[in-house]
Amino acid sequence: MSSRSGSDQSQPQPQQRRITRTQTAGNLGESIFDSEVVPSSLVEIAPILRVANEVESSHPRVAYLCRFYAFEKAHRLDPTSSGRGVRQFKTALLQRLERENDPTLMGRVKKSDAREMQSFYQHYYKKYIQALQNAADKADRAQLTKAYQTANVLFEVLKAVNQTQAIEVDREILEAQNKVAEKTEIYVPYNILPLDPDSANQAIMRYPEIQASVYALRNTRGLPWPRDYKKKKDEDILDWLQAMFGFQKDNVANQREHLILLLANVHIRQFPKPDQQPKLDERALTEVMKKLFKNYKKWCKYLDRKSSLWMLCDIREVSDNCVANHTTGSATAQTTIYGLISSYLGGSCKLKIHARMPVLYLSSWMAFELYGMLAGNVSPMTGEHVKPAYGGEEEAFLKKVVTPIYDVIAKEAVRSKRVKSKHSQWRNYDDLNEYFWSVDCFRLGWPMRADADFFYLPIEQIHYERNGDGKPPSTRDRWMGKVNFVEIRSFWHIFRSFDRMWSFFILCLQAMIIVAWNGSGNPNSIFSGDVFKKVLSVFITAAILKLGQAFLDVILSWKARESMSLYVKLRYILKVVSAAAWVIILPVTYAYTWENPPGFAQTIKSWFGKSSHSPSLFILAIVVYLSPNMLAGVLFLFPLIRRFLERSNYKIVMLMMWWSQPRLYVGRGMHESAFSLFKYTMFWVLLIITKLAFSYYIEIKPLVGPTKAIMSVKITNFQWHEFFPRAKNNIGVVVALWAPIILVYFMDTQIWYAIFSTLFGGIYGAFRRLGEIRTLGMLRSRFQSLPGAFNACLIPEEKSEPKKKGLKATFSRNFAQIPSNKEKEAARFAQLWNKIITSFREEDLISNREMDLLLVPYWADRDLELIQWPPFLLASKIPIALDMAKDSNGKDKELKKRIENDNYMSCAVRECYASFRNIIKFLVSGNREKEVIEMIFSEVDKQIELGTLISEFKMSALPSLYDHFIKLISYLLDNKQEDRDQVVILFQDMLEVVTRDMMEDHASNLVDSIHGGPGYEGMSPLDQHSQLFASSGAIKFPILPSSEAWKEKIKRVFLLLTVKESAMDVPSNLEARRRISFFSNSLFMDMPPAPKVRNMLSFSVLTPYYTEEVLFSLHDLEVPNEDGVSILFYLQKIFPDEWNNFLERMECSTEEGLIEADKLEELRLWASYRGQTLSKTVRGMMYYRKALELQAFLDMAKDEDLMEGYKAVELNTEDHSKGLWAQCQAVADMKFTYVVSCQKYGIHKRSGDPRAQDILKLMTTYPSLRVAYIDEVEEPSKDRKKINQKAYYSVLVKAAPPNINSAEPVQNLDQIIYKIKLPGPAILGEGKPENQNHAIIFTRGEGLQAIDMNQDNYMEEALKMRNLLQEFLKKHDGVRLPSILGLREHIFTGSVSSLAWFMSNQETSFVTIGQRLLANPLKVRFHYGHPDVFDRLFHLARGGISKASKIINLSEDIFAGFNSTLREGNVTHHEYIQVGKGRDVGLNQISMFEAKIANGNGEQTLSRDIYRLGHRFDFFRMLSCYFTTIGFYFSTLITVLTVYVFLYGRLYLVLSGLEEGLSTQAAFRDNKPLQVALASQSFVQIGFLMALPMLMEIGLERGFRTALSEFILMQLQLAPVFFTFSLGTKTHYYGRTLLHGGAKYRPTGRGFVVFHAKFAENYRLYSRSHFVKGIELMILLLVYQIFGHTYRSAVAYVLITISMWFMVGTWLFAPFLFNPSGFEWQKIVDDWTDWNKWISNRGGIGVTAEKSWESWWEEEQEHLRHSGKRGIIAEILLSLRFFIYQYGLVYHLNLTKHTKSFLVYGISWLVILIILFVMKTVSVGRRKFSANFQLVFRLIKGLIFMTFVSILVTLIALPHMTLQDIIVCILAFMPTGWGLLLMAQACKPIVERAGFWGSVRTLARGYEIIMGLLLFTPVAFLAWFPFVSEFQTRMLFNQAFSRGLQISRILGGQRKDRSSRNKE
Repeated sequence: MSSRSGSDQSQPQPQQRRITRTQTAGNLGESIFDSEVVPSSLVEIAPILRVANEVESSHPRVAYLCRFYAFEKAHRLDPTSSGRGVRQFKTALLQRLERENDPTLMGRVKKSDAREMQSFYQHYYKKYIQALQNAADKADRAQLTKAYQTANVLFEVLKAVNQTQAIEVDREILEAQNKVAEKTEIYVPYNILPLDPDSANQAIMRYPEIQASVYALRNTRGLPWPRDYKKKKDEDILDWLQAMFGFQKDNVANQREHLILLLANVHIRQFPKPDQQPKLDERALTEVMKKLFKNYKKWCKYLDRKSSLWMLCDIREVSDNCVANHTTGSATAQTTIYGLISSYLGGSCKLKIHARMPVLYLSSWMAFELYGMLAGNVSPMTGEHVKPAYGGEEEAFLKKVVTPIYDVIAKEAVRSKRVKSKHSQWRNYDDLNEYFWSVDCFRLGWPMRADADFFYLPIEQIHYERNGDGKPPSTRDRWMGKVNFVEIRSFWHIFRSFDRMWSFFILCLQAMIIVAWNGSGNPNSIFSGDVFKKVLSVFITAAILKLGQAFLDVILSWKARESMSLYVKLRYILKVVSAAAWVIILPVTYAYTWENPPGFAQTIKSWFGKSSHSPSLFILAIVVYLSPNMLAGVLFLFPLIRRFLERSNYKIVMLMMWWSQPRLYVGRGMHESAFSLFKYTMFWVLLIITKLAFSYYIEIKPLVGPTKAIMSVKITNFQWHEFFPRAKNNIGVVVALWAPIILVYFMDTQIWYAIFSTLFGGIYGAFRRLGEIRTLGMLRSRFQSLPGAFNACLIPEEKSEPKKKGLKATFSRNFAQIPSNKEKEAARFAQLWNKIITSFREEDLISNREMDLLLVPYWADRDLELIQWPPFLLASKIPIALDMAKDSNGKDKELKKRIENDNYMSCAVRECYASFRNIIKFLVSGNREKEVIEMIFSEVDKQIELGTLISEFKMSALPSLYDHFIKLISYLLDNKQEDRDQVVILFQDMLEVVTRDMMEDHASNLVDSIHGGPGYEGMSPLDQHSQLFASSGAIKFPILPSSEAWKEKIKRVFLLLTVKESAMDVPSNLEARRRISFFSNSLFMDMPPAPKVRNMLSFSVLTPYYTEEVLFSLHDLEVPNEDGVSILFYLQKIFPDEWNNFLERMECSTEEGLIEADKLEELRLWASYRGQTLSKTVRGMMYYRKALELQAFLDMAKDEDLMEGYKAVELNTEDHSKGLWAQCQAVADMKFTYVVSCQKYGIHKRSGDPRAQDILKLMTTYPSLRVAYIDEVEEPSKDRKKINQKAYYSVLVKAAPPNINSAEPVQNLDQIIYKIKLPGPAILGEGKPENQNHAIIFTRGEGLQAIDMNQDNYMEEALKMRNLLQEFLKKHDGVRLPSILGLREHIFTGSVSSLAWFMSNQETSFVTIGQRLLANPLKVRFHYGHPDVFDRLFHLARGGISKASKIINLSEDIFAGFNSTLREGNVTHHEYIQVGKGRDVGLNQISMFEAKIANGNGEQTLSRDIYRLGHRFDFFRMLSCYFTTIGFYFSTLITVLTVYVFLYGRLYLVLSGLEEGLSTQAAFRDNKPLQVALASQSFVQIGFLMALPMLMEIGLERGFRTALSEFILMQLQLAPVFFTFSLGTKTHYYGRTLLHGGAKYRPTGRGFVVFHAKFAENYRLYSRSHFVKGIELMILLLVYQIFGHTYRSAVAYVLITISMWFMVGTWLFAPFLFNPSGFEWQKIVDDWTDWNKWISNRGGIGVTAEKSWESWWEEEQEHLRHSGKRGIIAEILLSLRFFIYQYGLVYHLNLTKHTKSFLVYGISWLVILIILFVMKTVSVGRRKFSANFQLVFRLIKGLIFMTFVSILVTLIALPHMTLQDIIVCILAFMPTGWGLLLMAQACKPIVERAGFWGSVRTLARGYEIIMGLLLFTPVAFLAWFPFVSEFQTRMLFNQAFSRGLQISRILGGQRKDRSSRNKE
């Protein structure tokens, strides 16, 4: 947009020019002055500038005066120009005014400006306001609102002009203005409901349910209004509440509309047929209240407080005061209390979401005050009526209640930024909420006490806020600390949260080892006495683990001790004491069960005296120890009882439960029904049995023998200095052997979970009827039952029939075919089907021809007694039938049988004959001709009935008749006057063919009848023929006027007759096929029946948007990237068919044609709909509205409207149709709202950002779209010294109506609907959830679908939304209603590249088979991103739809699921509806995304939600929760850890010489269990966990052959490389987050031109996560190979280490392999230059990481700065591993072969120190000498070099140092240096103080250069060979190749010359 505005300015322009958005305030003067680009402190002048723009074209002088007045007002508002951008703005405006004064003065009509203004005002008033006065239409109402506002502004200007010229304003004008002013107050922009008195005639206000809700709210009789209150007309309860409590006006207005719509929607569901007398029913009120206040009542019950609600509902008390009528009184009271809380909630939109518990606290007190006011209580102090504590003036509530609470949150948020990684140092939203979970919260008081502990700040804060005299304030001396839970960075959280699972696995492992070690190793041996006794020792282990858990609880909760109640502290202490007691009791009693105790028991006996053995004591101890577990086991079997106990408030029950779980407000009563319990228990029992059997027989038992053998061997010959030469049992070897196997034992449950979930998920999917229709052939075969399915699923039932249930219904879901006489059903099917097909055409998925073949007739042909199928089913049937008839030789029955065998053929033949007869009869209008035609047809009909048509008539002439008829149809299509003669001749020819050739024997009668008429006696038959049809009135032609229905009928007949080739491949587009197949398939799935639109649940869609693309600009589309590829070119190649369809729709043949036809906006849209843009998402979501309008029409239309069709209503302008259309729109408004939360829209608008203009365009295109944003407004201070204050608002806007006079230029504008002031900046926590939560108050309805900015929706799926919402009304598990409905997604970015394809397959399998299984049977589906539909009221009352605490809630989506589950919600998953979703497409984007998710999982591990779920789920559901959330990431980490442990174990064995010493042992050499363990590891590594479910899901939905071929193709495209690489990403970021923090939101930028990433960029991204680790593993493998090859076969080495070498190769080179043009020589050269520049650049303040290695290196260690002591110690301990190499390898040099003295190791350190010293000397020398003593410095360097060479020569000559020794030295010393570096980085403050930081940096740079060279060399070598680049391109872009993408041309940059367009 901006690119063109520049070119516009250079050309002379006509007066009426298009408004262009300008970029900055500086060039504002150039175009029409943009009223939107106004500094925020001058926001009041924007309406004046808008009016100036509106009138400029017709009255330039008036526009000038408006601008002049705007300038004066701007100066008054900010005289000092202190606001941001004000000075530039004023200057630009002034320049413009100076320039325009003279020209506009010349054009002035009247003598003075005042007269000119007065005359224009009168003209405007007459033309617009009086003309529109009686507006009944929605559009007219909007225009009138705008006209009143404009008139108001004009009068303001007029008054100012008159004052300047000292002229009185005319009385007539003043009278008119009084009316205008009055109306302007009433006519304000509204959201959905126009609630002003003049709008009662609007369609939406005429609905009885809306009227009932409005009347109920307006019943204010008996309310005590404040004394000085000015009452207006139509006051309601919310106005009273606003007056009493001091809420904001817009806030109340927002809640009023919300409440009316909510009550209306619930009311209509209670009474599907409303009586016309509008009266709100109490049941509707009760239902809404129950939903909203359920959480509040639960809270009161939990705290043992009486709820304040029911005081108000005591009808008698209220009705005495309010109203005499009891029922209305109660309803009013209930509405009042509801209204209060609504307004309150809106009043603190920020609090409502995050601090949901303060909301409950405040509402409790306010309800109490309300009760006092309604009951007329008198204050004992003042003697007046009770008033609210915080009531009164406007915004009182915001200032006095909301702001103090907000300030606490804001200060904690500021703290969170200072202590980045330590969650334990600040209170997050959860802590502030949970403060209200204890009775202590009432100490806050009402009014709230400023010194309450809730408002305390931490001690360190106090130093910042000292009083003026330097003394700290006395009251704030302690910080409350964390509440209930402390998030501390530690891996121990994994054990603490899931302690039952870990204990179970550890005990199983112990038992299995004992059984395998003792006796035969057969599991049966467990029943032999000694083995059984030994196995019983697991209880001792259990007690020790329990003690560990108790200690952990105390340590990790230490920082929450301040806020803990005494009971909780007591419980923690008792837990530790009892656990410690059992750790003593169990071992002691165990020792006394043995007569001859084993070692450990012997020791215990020696301590406690050796009395006789008594086994019964130990058994007794075990029974007592296990008694709580036994009780829990019994309760587990009866979930109902468990639920009751957890929710109970009886003291005895609470005491019982207190020991098992600390009492919490959430996490109670989460247990499922008995059947659900049985299902997931069976799943896990089977899985665990399989896993344990596998572990025992394959891993543990076979390892026992070798272990025993190893322990018996004595090794004396060590190859290094052994510290413990006399150690028994070779314990080091045993550890090295067992460690990887034990790690795999703890990890492989994840593998078994993948296998079982694949099997069960597949079975469940098959039962849900997925993939029954997966090809067009399958669709064709079932198309006849499709109309029945449409009517059964998508059309509300007239009478409900009993539904089939049970197994039979699952297996067979058949719909009866619609009988042909059921016109209405067929018509409804036609409307729905055609809407879907036309949406395909609008999206350019199909061409015009394909659309014609797919459409069903819109206008049902009443004369045809049969269903008209789409032509694509009937294509080529007529020509085939014709051939069959021609060759039938009179065999009638046989022909009939052949035709009826093919149902579609018989339909086609019947329809064609019927249409032929209808058309001929319609065209023939002469009486004589009519008789002839009638006779022919009756003869034919008679023969058909007798079944003798073929034997009586000659069929060989049929083709000739067919040709004539086709000609006739083509003339009818053209419908031209000049063809009339040809048509007459055709008719005569056809008559000839029929009578002469076909009906030979029957022709005589006809000829007679033709002769029979008078006046024909003398003519021969031939002459008479020629006379027929020739007279002027004989035939109607041309048909004028021709209706749409007639055109459609002719077109259809033409298609049926002429489409010869079979339409098997219609539609040809793959996406269209997929969508149509899935949609048809979904209609055969089990979904709730559709209600009528009026009775459905209402819902909203909410999309958070930050600064992503809205619409691609032409510049973005055209500009080629470095490879010469523009986005547009790329899209044309990836979507060639859609591009051609688009050109066809635009009626252009080429891209240049689009420019000539001025269709560039359409081009932008076409491209944007193929990217991941906001416009794509908005288009998709607005399909919901289109669907509702159509469905409302089908519900409401009378029969004749229905037969006319929906298209007729859309196109028609008659009053009747208009009324129906308005009603359809009104119902859609009531049921659906779409809010896009564009956080920065206000800022973008003011700065002239094109994104704001594009968003405005979207609002104009979709008038019902609403945009919410956070507005920052500067409030200018009159005092120059003071800084301007900022005010923050939550704003909702819609598009303003277009100008009434269409000749004037169009300027897209918005209108503010609501503007609600906030206590401060809204974004305190994570950006996206905060953005979502601020806008949630503007949504409506009972459902809320959260949709991300990268999603899409489809028309056909939108039709199923009302079915889906019905799911909220049924209990899915028999226990509770759903709170979140999960939907499946379709990933639409799979075609871009092979990586995008892997990603989309991986994601698809998770959102289908994965989530299907999580929801049922496992019952642990949470919320994973965004197509899910929330129960809006449930979540509004429980803290919003996402948590937003900084960092800890990084994956905000899943916390919504956790929250819902913990608060007794229920999350389901439904597969009959899907939403599109885009994913990242390049390796770097994908890695960033995976890093973000891994970070998020790391933070989840620390969170209280996971801890509570882990403890409050039963055992099996807890397993499901672990393995489907953080367990997956921890298992990934263990996978990588296994490799490390294995290799470091081998390093130890090989360097110490133990491996060589043991190589004689066969079992040690050929270690089967180890091979199994490593195989398990490599399974995970190559993506087996992903591939299995993927295969199953593709198999289910697209056939197993497809699945297999896709799987093979993925292997060929190196999918294992991608999965191995992403394994490294997950491990690195998950581990680092748990150790050091550093989690952050990573914007991935979802672009799609796949570009080449520079080497330096790849290095920055993957250096620490992959490259360093890859090099470390490579060194390990090399050392293992070099020193072990002498005594080991190469095959064994390869088998064991192949997957590790694969991992090394992948981690080092995958980024270059998946980098487009990664092996192109020119690119490699450029990359090398860029890398050199980057590595050598100096860092410093303001130098970004992209520019300099130093800045990047400092940034890379950022996480260590915030890590805390624990993290630093862990880092140092981990770095110690790098010193092992040096210790081992120095003893393996040729030099040191003969000595194993420790001195050798000491000398090696000396060498290192010397090297470091020399390096330091050189660097100091460079600084000191290089400038002045250049020669000296060179000599020193030369000397050092000579010395080095001479030492090397000496070593080679004398002690025979070899080349291997040199390599070994490098392998020994490099890791040591790296280890030192890591330690120095961890201890940065100490190193900096010591002054060594510069040296550390230099050393680090050296290492980075070496690593860079290592990586770069192989890549550069391969780039020499051109075929490598070819192979890479084919591998990367295979998917796109199959769709005709010429990548070689793309990446070669051979571009056609587009200069012509660029000039344009």
